[in-house]
Amino acid sequence: MTASIVAENVSKTFTLRYHRTFKQMTVAMVKGHDVSDDFKALDDVSFTIEQGESIGLMGLNGSGKSTMLKLINGIMRPDGGTVLTRGRIAGLIATGAGFHPQLTGRENVYLNAAILGMSEAETRRKFDEIVDFADIGRHLDAPVGNYSSGMFARLGFSVAIHVDSDIFLADEVLAVGDRPFKRKCMEKMEEIRTSGRTLLYVSHAAGSVRKMCDRVIVLEKGRVGFDGDVDEGIRYLKYDDDNTENEPDEDDTEDMDDDLGADI
Repeated sequence: MTASIVAENVSKTFTLRYHRTFKQMTVAMVKGHDVSDDFKALDDVSFTIEQGESIGLMGLNGSGKSTMLKLINGIMRPDGGTVLTRGRIAGLIATGAGFHPQLTGRENVYLNAAILGMSEAETRRKFDEIVDFADIGRHLDAPVGNYSSGMFARLGFSVAIHVDSDIFLADEVLAVGDRPFKRKCMEKMEEIRTSGRTLLYVSHAAGSVRKMCDRVIVLEKGRVGFDGDVDEGIRYLKYDDDNTENEPDEDDTEDMDDDLGADI
């Protein structure tokens, strides 16, 4: 088989600063207090994902999942080790990433699609499908700076899911919004899974991972704690299956017009 994603001895360190201003830092140093500290988000992480595999990337909050996705997507670079990928990468790992708040939803579809590597002709060809999937109605021609987080996710996910990619990265934070939209997202990701593309799915929901993935990688405090069978990985994390395959993790089922309030 052909390797799709290869991480070799990957490390990433961030600096946590305890004070924001120069004055605060000066006072802290005079008093002998720490002004910053290093935090190793990823520590010697290695794994290989073959083309067409569906992988569940799991772990407690702060385990390094989002950092790993950003390294794979090329948003960040590792401080140590290498991350190699093959083919075009699509997906949305941050709500509203690549959107310009002063542009309309329509204009941002073209902008976001270009960022993800789609040509203008390709975007025009898929525009109606993207808009239909996002289902934001008359708000398509309103500035996205007035959108709710749910509408950001709808539009951003809709663009990403229509990119012809080899690797799709799906963070469960994309599943904000109403339950029908989350079900629609899961159905689209199931299409990706069966199409032969590589799927990397970040989730805390055991039911969704069982449904979508054929292997689980568990990160623990920035290191690989488990890599293998889905059920074994879920047991490793002591996650119970609460039958939430198509249910949002939080109740965010307000009507989109109510979400927008007086912004539009």
